[in-house]
Amino acid sequence: MPVEEAEFDADGFLRSADAWSPDLASEIAAREGIGPLSADHMQVIEALRAHYMAKRTLPVMRQICAETGLEKHCVSDLLADPRRAWRIAGLPNPGEEAKAYLESAELPEQTD
Repeated sequence: MPVEEAEFDADGFLRSADAWSPDLASEIAAREGIGPLSADHMQVIEALRAHYMAKRTLPVMRQICAETGLEKHCVSDLLADPRRAWRIAGLPNPGEEAKAYLESAELPEQTD
């Protein structure tokens, strides 16, 4: 399904996770300023989707990185931040509290 035909909410989250496809992920990523998607990107995206589909909850982002065998900040390094990763993975709006977590989760520490 092309991104023009997909249904998104006001925050840019796909309304139905079942409408997602790897091609749609590539289009969403391009809209988010990320891409092209590599095998590592897709590994993270698929791990996010698998966790959500199995548990219907947000994962700990470092857990996703550990499961994929990537470094501990893989979500932020590959997909800019957890919120964009969630959107690219085609997962539904997780709600206000979860969005706040996604905005702050697993960002590498800044050193001055």
